[in-house]
Amino acid sequence: MPLTDELRQQLKVSLIRDEGLKLKPYRDIVDRVTIGVGRNLDDCGISEATAMQMLDEDMEEAFVAAVKIFGGAFETFSIPRQTAIVNMLFNLGETKFRKFEDTIAAVKRGDWAAASLHVLASKWARQVGERAHRISALLRDG
Repeated sequence: MPLTDELRQQLKVSLIRDEGLKLKPYRDIVDRVTIGVGRNLDDCGISEATAMQMLDEDMEEAFVAAVKIFGGAFETFSIPRQTAIVNMLFNLGETKFRKFEDTIAAVKRGDWAAASLHVLASKWARQVGERAHRISALLRDG
């Protein structure tokens, strides 16, 4: 017997009331990492579909940040260069990405070789290794 819409709605109300709705991970009363409405990440994890939904939301957020930083010019960049920038924003977040002032300035003036070198010269590049080299190459070669 499938879960009916009526039962689904009543369960949502009941479970949100009893479990709470937490949008950031927390430790529950038995010390399990939990998120959402009682989702036990330690034991259950998430589904691939949920992971892909989260990825889509996070990519969109990084894309919006890129457009905010580079304005309308962003859409004129090649897809590989857009990919490189959004990849960095995805990993770093907007606040940390904005600290790449030399890289951002080089991108804004269309100096892709300099942007590529600035990425590689960063502490972040040493932390992420090959990822930085792939992103640098995308920026340089576009």
